[in-house]
Parts: sequence; structure tokens; C-alpha cells
Amino acid sequence: MEMPVEWFDQYFFFLAKAVTVLVVVLLIVLVIAASKDRTRRSEGSLSVVRVNDRFSRMSERLSHAVLSKSARKAQEKQRKQEAKAKAKDAASDAKGRLYVLNFHGDIKASALENLRHEVTAVLDLARPQDEILVRLESGGGMVHAYGLAASQLVRIREAGIPLTIAVDKVAASGGYMMACIADRILVAPFAMLGSIGVVAQLPNFNRLLKKHDVDFEMLTAGEYKRTLTVFGENSDKAREKFQEDLENIHQLFKRFVSRYRPALDIEAVATGEVWFGSEALDKHLADEVKTSDQYLSERVRQADVFELNYEQRKRLQDRLAGGMANAADRLLLTWASRFNNQRFW
Repeated sequence: MEMPVEWFDQYFFFLAKAVTVLVVVLLIVLVIAASKDRTRRSEGSLSVVRVNDRFSRMSERLSHAVLSKSARKAQEKQRKQEAKAKAKDAASDAKGRLYVLNFHGDIKASALENLRHEVTAVLDLARPQDEILVRLESGGGMVHAYGLAASQLVRIREAGIPLTIAVDKVAASGGYMMACIADRILVAPFAMLGSIGVVAQLPNFNRLLKKHDVDFEMLTAGEYKRTLTVFGENSDKAREKFQEDLENIHQLFKRFVSRYRPALDIEAVATGEVWFGSEALDKHLADEVKTSDQYLSERVRQADVFELNYEQRKRLQDRLAGGMANAADRLLLTWASRFNNQRFW
């Protein structure tokens, strides 16, 4: 039996209307969600984790798998006694707290936005008997960005709250500018510290442009509004001025470090070099060779430890773009490691 042509026309017309209505509804929902997301994103959120509880949960899981029933009971009894003693200290509010912040810096010090909110939150509650631990990892970056990031840690010093910096991998250049503010710097055995210097580099395409008969013009008001440029022909005078600016920044850097690390022989270490672990300790760039994990394991027995993490909410398209960028980075690093047989300490 054949279906009439009119029936197919009516069916596809109905289907087209249904799809159109569905698309319109989805667009309305997305617009409303985006509007709410913009409002929430401007606020961000602060998450707080009690590290003592995290350590206890891990220890309980391990003991349950390893210890006998009688041994677990004895351990549980001891823990209850310790918890009772800790509860008395908490009731008197005399026990100190340790607040843990994390700073993973890129060249733009992008983590600065989170750090400034975390510091503000902690300083509103911290007392002189408390302590702030910053687990810092950065190879440095832009002068103005790391200058502001360092200023956030200066706020802690000026508030009279003990500040400890733990460097597990690297705190170089702008990263060390931040680390030097601490009352105490902990460094892992093979972590890198130092690089107290300033560097600037840029390509120049002027000869390439001339070769292809391309003119480049730049107009300025002010003798040193521009010194070295990417496309213009650079003069010796411009190079001298650029070098003078770098030297000036270096002097500011050295004075800043000397202010917070007066025992440091600044002229001996402000050469742009980096030192590892115990070498950094010998140079007085650090105060103790110890990892952040080791320090936290010690402190959870003595204080209530809280880890803070402020997160700025991102738009859906930003999260998707970030995920794609991370996937591309991992892919490139994987292929690079396959073609690179060198080994590094």
C-alpha cells in the first residue's frame, strides 16, 4: 500500500516545526545559564579542606588493610585519647592553626588572582599564633605580575603572621622574589632556587623587511617611548637605553631580596645562577632542606591544618578551550619525549 504524498509533506512539516521549537528552547536555556554563569563567575568560590581529616582517612584505610583486628582496636583507642586531648586545646582556642596556600606560577603569574583572594580570606581570621604555609612553584615571569604577587605575601608579613614558603621544585627569578619574603624557606633536596637576574629578548625582522622592500614606520612622542623594536632598525643608543632599564630593574630586584634576606650575600648570588637544595642552603637562599609533604606530616600532629583554594568560575567555552589546550600540550610533550633521549636531573 502506498502512502499519499501529502502525508509525507505533513510529516516533514511537523518534524521541522518540532526541531525549530526544540532549538529555540535550547537557545533560551543557554542564554539564561550564561547570564547566571556571568554573575557567579564574578564572585568565585573558596574551598577549605581540613588536612588533618585527610591524613586520618588515609591512615585508617591503610591500617584496616595491614593491621590485625586487635592491633586496629589498640590504635583506635590511642586515636580517641589523642582526639580528646586535641578537643581540649580546641576548646581553649589556644592551639595554633596552619593555613596552606598553593601558588603554581606561569610566565604571567596567572595564579595571582586566586592568591590575592586567599590571602584576604586568611588575614581576616589568622592570629599571631597561627602560621601560613605557601607551597610555591614558579620559574618566574613578567616583572610587574610577580611584583604584585610578591606584594600579596608582604601583606602577610606586615600583618605579623608567621609565613613559611615550601619549594618542592623551583622558585627562580620572580618565584624567588616571592619566596624571599618568608620568615622561613623550606627547599626540597633537588629544588632550584635563585636566578636573581633580569632577561629580555626579542627577534628583529628589519633586514627581512628590507629584503622584500617593505617599509616600517613608527612615530613616537618622547625620546625613549620605544627603544628596541621587532620591525624597526635598532640603534646602539636604543640598545644602551634598553640595557640601562634592565640594570635598573636588576638593582630593584636585589634591594628587594636584601630587605627580606639580610644575611644573604646579594652580590654573590644575584648573578642569574640557580642552586639546588643543600647548595641553596649554603648560600643562605633557604633555611632548611625539607619537602612540603614532610613538613605537613609533622604539623598535622601539632596544629589544625586547613588548605585553601580560591577558584574563579569559568565560562563553558573557556573550560572547553582550556581542556583542548591541555590535551594539545600533553600530546606535544608525549611526542617530544619519544624523540628526545636526553636525561635531566
